[in-house]
Amino acid sequence: MKDVLYLAWRYVAHHRFKTAVLVASVTVVLALPLGLRVLLDRGADALTARAEATPLLVGAKGSPLELVLDALYFGDETPPDLAWSEVDRVASSGLATAIPLHTRFDAQGLPIVGTTVEYLEERDLVVERGAEFAILGDCVVGAIAARELGVDVGDRVVSSPQTVFDLAGVYPLAMRVTGVLAPSGGPDDRAVLCDVKTTWVIAGLAHGHEDLSKPEAASSVLSRDGDAIVANAAVRVYQEITEDNIEGFHFHGDPSGFPVSAILAVPVDQRSATILEGRYLSEDDPAQIVRPLRVMERLLDTVLTVRRYVTAAVAGIGLATLATMALVFLLSLQVRRREIATMVRLGMPRRRLAAVLACEVGAVLLTGVGLAAVVTLGVSRLGESAVRWIVELSA
Repeated sequence: MKDVLYLAWRYVAHHRFKTAVLVASVTVVLALPLGLRVLLDRGADALTARAEATPLLVGAKGSPLELVLDALYFGDETPPDLAWSEVDRVASSGLATAIPLHTRFDAQGLPIVGTTVEYLEERDLVVERGAEFAILGDCVVGAIAARELGVDVGDRVVSSPQTVFDLAGVYPLAMRVTGVLAPSGGPDDRAVLCDVKTTWVIAGLAHGHEDLSKPEAASSVLSRDGDAIVANAAVRVYQEITEDNIEGFHFHGDPSGFPVSAILAVPVDQRSATILEGRYLSEDDPAQIVRPLRVMERLLDTVLTVRRYVTAAVAGIGLATLATMALVFLLSLQVRRREIATMVRLGMPRRRLAAVLACEVGAVLLTGVGLAAVVTLGVSRLGESAVRWIVELSA
């Protein structure tokens, strides 16, 4: 048997180019349908699991898919803002816990999520090092975010400006990292989580400045009239919130109109969820309520339908490729007639000759199958991100 394997190996090794082409053909024919199926199945499971863990979402009227993608996966396209009064509306109903989400800002491409500590509990996020955010300007970072930003407990994360020229005078905010989350395997690993009021500071709805009543601020005072102090342009606006200056931060305007991107509504029970949904049926209502699982299932049905067509097309191409490979092997036998005849004249039994040819074909097929398995395994690890990309294109 060793001589059969040796002869087959020498032939395959000698004809490297032909062997490489045949192996690549087998790999592609097997890896495409298998990889596509595994990729979409794993991605769909991951997306469905997060949507299933989110009972209800409230957001401004518009695309339900855009709302779900932003609230669950912190997508690049943020939906229209919703007023804070809608958070009070959900909370005051007594039917669900209202967890606000403000996702309009980022830090070096990583999403900044303004929310409350209840969000950490709802998502089962565990602080691995440090503590939860507690005051204005605090934040906790996901495991991947901490690695990409190169920060740890006690460091600073600076929000990225939305425009190069900020005419409104909104400055990037340096947030203090109070904790690093343990890996969760979800989008929260890449997020910077803080209190929603901190994102309002980034939005320019609040600011802090030096205490103008102190003697050391005299150079920044334009005029005084009793308790009224008018500052000049030299007054220092804080870009970082610390224990020393936090008292100087204040909000402008009516907080009920301050923005949130979405509201994660956690109902008391199924009956409460149904009642709460019924309160958003009016066409005149500025807000909408959706069940993320239904939204994702509808979209994944479309994606899986496309998969069936693609799989059928790939299967047809695969059959054509296998037929072409069979033709290549048959033509190879015709070209090798003199070689085969020589081996027969030298006394090689026909069964042994058939075994050599079978080993040549088997070596190509087994190598192709092995490579296809490796490719499929690698693709399976990209399932969630790939399906998210497909979903975002569909949106």
